[in-house]
Amino acid sequence: MSEIRVAHCGCGQLRARSEGDPAIVSVCHCLDCQRRSGSAFGAGAFFPKERVQITGQDKTFTRTVRTDQERRTVTNHFCATCGGTLFWEAEGRPGMVGISLGMFEDPRFAAPARSVYEDRMHPWLALTGDLERIA
Repeated sequence: MSEIRVAHCGCGQLRARSEGDPAIVSVCHCLDCQRRSGSAFGAGAFFPKERVQITGQDKTFTRTVRTDQERRTVTNHFCATCGGTLFWEAEGRPGMVGISLGMFEDPRFAAPARSVYEDRMHPWLALTGDLERIA
């Protein structure tokens, strides 16, 4: 049987139940993820959409992500009661759901495999390990 992972917002009203290991765990240093998380970076576990079950009432905010090559959208889903961003869907990752790492009940995950937008990483932050690093 695959491992079941449960994540929820601060009040517990909005929940995500995922099955199996994430496809990837990553950290993002873009300013939008910093604002979304209220921290120096955003951290997420990405699962195929068919392996994630969402329950509860959410609200959404869709933002445009601009890269040097293109513009894409990311839709953040947050709790209608407490406001915690539980998950997001990115146009650049079709069929995948990113779940905020800090929302999982059990924090035991593999270390991030990818670190993106490192050109916006806070200078005091030092990530170790064998990471795919993207400026």
